[in-house]
Amino acid sequence: MNKTARFLSIAAVAAFASLGAQADEADGSQFALKFDTNRTRAEVVAEAAAAVQMRSQEPAGSRVVTYKSTVDRAAVRAEAAAQAMRTGRVGPAEGG
Repeated sequence: MNKTARFLSIAAVAAFASLGAQADEADGSQFALKFDTNRTRAEVVAEAAAAVQMRSQEPAGSRVVTYKSTVDRAAVRAEAAAQAMRTGRVGPAEGG
């Protein structure tokens, strides 16, 4: 009795799975794109040309921003060394 019930339940699961597997056609036609347009080729080409002109021709992040500093290099190094010694990142012998 136990074997019969088990066999029938497995058969029911297999039948249910096989019905779900046949839900679509083999060529995947449900994913095909369908376009319905009345625009002419000239309109599409003109729109594409306008879209290209709006985009930047530079790669993203290619411009380097420069700043003019009013502090000399020695002052910046001295401040960095003093801050490193205060925070304990370097010892007094290294902070020259």
